Amino acid sequence: MDRNTARDLAKQLVSQMTLEEKASQLRYNAPAIDRLGIPAYNWWNEALHGVARAGTATVFPQAIGMASLFDEDLLFEIAETISTEARAKFNAQAAHGDRDIYKGLTFWSPNINIFRDPRWGRGQETYGEDPYLTSRMGVGFIKGLQGNGEYMKVAACAKHYAVHSGPEALRHEFDAVASEYDLWDTYLPAFEAAVKEAGVEAVMGAYNRTNGEPCCGHSRLMGEILRGLWGFEGHFVSDCWAIADFHMYHKITDTAPESAALALKNGCDINCGNTYIMILQALQEGRITEDDITLACERAFTCRYLLGMFDENNPYNQIPYEMNDCEKHAELALKTAQRTMVLLKNDGILPLNINRLKSVAVLGPNANSIAALEGNYSGTSSRYVTFLEGIRNACREAGVKVNYGMGSHLYKKSTTGLHMEGDLLAEARQAAEMSDVTILVLGLDATIEGEQGDTGNEYSSGDKNDLELPLAQRRLIDAVASTGKPYITVIASGSALRVEEGNAIVQAWYPGQAGGTALADILFGKVAPSGKLPVTFYKSVEDLPPFEDYSMENRTYRYFKGEALYPFGFGLSYNQYRYSDGQYHEERSAVSVRVRNMGEMDAEEIVQVYIKPLEFDSHGLNYSLCAFGRVHLAPGEEKRVLLPLPKSAFECVTDDGRRIKAGRHFRLFVGGSQPDAVSCERLGAKPVEMDIVV
Repeated sequence: MDRNTARDLAKQLVSQMTLEEKASQLRYNAPAIDRLGIPAYNWWNEALHGVARAGTATVFPQAIGMASLFDEDLLFEIAETISTEARAKFNAQAAHGDRDIYKGLTFWSPNINIFRDPRWGRGQETYGEDPYLTSRMGVGFIKGLQGNGEYMKVAACAKHYAVHSGPEALRHEFDAVASEYDLWDTYLPAFEAAVKEAGVEAVMGAYNRTNGEPCCGHSRLMGEILRGLWGFEGHFVSDCWAIADFHMYHKITDTAPESAALALKNGCDINCGNTYIMILQALQEGRITEDDITLACERAFTCRYLLGMFDENNPYNQIPYEMNDCEKHAELALKTAQRTMVLLKNDGILPLNINRLKSVAVLGPNANSIAALEGNYSGTSSRYVTFLEGIRNACREAGVKVNYGMGSHLYKKSTTGLHMEGDLLAEARQAAEMSDVTILVLGLDATIEGEQGDTGNEYSSGDKNDLELPLAQRRLIDAVASTGKPYITVIASGSALRVEEGNAIVQAWYPGQAGGTALADILFGKVAPSGKLPVTFYKSVEDLPPFEDYSMENRTYRYFKGEALYPFGFGLSYNQYRYSDGQYHEERSAVSVRVRNMGEMDAEEIVQVYIKPLEFDSHGLNYSLCAFGRVHLAPGEEKRVLLPLPKSAFECVTDDGRRIKAGRHFRLFVGGSQPDAVSCERLGAKPVEMDIVV
């Protein structure tokens, strides 16, 4: 159904409603209107990396892990799978009259905020620090969710519009101040792509203010830019209880009716929260008109018609519950997890030859943790494989003994005191001493990093204070290192940590239900690692500006002036790759390069293209990612890879926020990383460099 038809049907239906009925439909938990055959509907649902918070579903790697895929097509496939499970669950639930929270078809995903600072706990929900990568992954995910059938399969929602990335503890009162340059260069591109390329149905506002105005009632962001400049025609939803923040914390308004009016007049159609209960009082006070209420209601029902919710013959109604949590989807979750993990260090110990091992120690608080697989905004899998279980399964087949010990608690000493901590360390040391190699599984989980208000989040309302592992885990590293036996460090986290210890280091993220199997496949050489970092791993927060500073100066690989611990775009393989014969194809606005697999394993390489204008110095911009693609190569195989360059690659942003062509002379870098010295040295290869004129 096209939008114009859906809009006309929505207008016809809304015209039959009373004022009170129209106002009631602007709340996220909209009640039924029985006389018009309208069932109750709860707009709140989540699908960040699988259908979330609604029982059993396939759990894919957390979003930050999926960003390390650098694969828009695979993200489309993942999102398409999630939407199938969403319909399967919706059909079964609706058949039983269950229309509660997390049971609808409007999914408040993806999170396309920029992960500008590694301290931000919710950064795990994003696609990293780069506006181009975030745009491409966001577009792929949104298109996969919404589909291209007669009806929209499910409705995606791009959040949190638009300048939002912590601190979590201040989000209800904070004013994120961004220059026009940073706004258009960094913070807005992914949202623009979501609207103009992906046709996202919904946009969610952020909790904070941006440049003085609350994001869920922002005249410029919502009206001038979103609906005006970009032509957004979908519906706008507030973050949960964000409109109440207007008067409670931002002090922009004095009363709840005034806050409701400010949000509604600026185009916020659906309120997650309870402030829109005051809509009718706002009307009585003359702050809004009935037309304002009607317009928002029409937008809401346009979405419901686009989803085919009033058509019994909607083909999506036939998706059976058996499609949820099925074998095919589990295979995709494993494939994804294998490709998301990033090998950060390897002195040659990996891949492990399982046939030469007699015993392996698996240690650490995340070794047997389901929470370390999930990340936040997660569903519940029926088939979790922890890291310990994945390694044990692989070792069982080869007759290798596994010695397991927790080694330490995740981030604090247990309630039984230091004696128990000492016992855990002693056990870990013994296991390491009696084993050929130790696999040390450390990191964080969503009880430490995440969203303010989530259970746990002991560190700064979900944010981190520094980039160090918790003290208990650092003691465990020291204990294992003291044995002199080789060890591999595996980090489960949703953000960058400073970890340098170990013969090899694997960044596993929160890899989803199949994380343990995927890790074992990589460690024992069944699969070569291929993930690349979607964020910069810094050496210390001392290298960064204050957390509250939203200027991009000296942030992310694009503007950072220091030396990274592990750079954006970096990731080792078990093979080396040779790049040669780079060519720019002006007539096709594309770049091509030959890539040869110099190793002995079948593998995938992520080809990355960076661009730097030679006639403009935009605030010290180093260079920017402008194209990427995966290529599968057999041992010794060489392929020519062709990557289109977007028009935006040759543009820059002026200080007043205009996007203009950045001259005619550019430098392109094409390779397996960005052209920084750290990446080139560790990969043993430099990207192909080309100066071009356009």
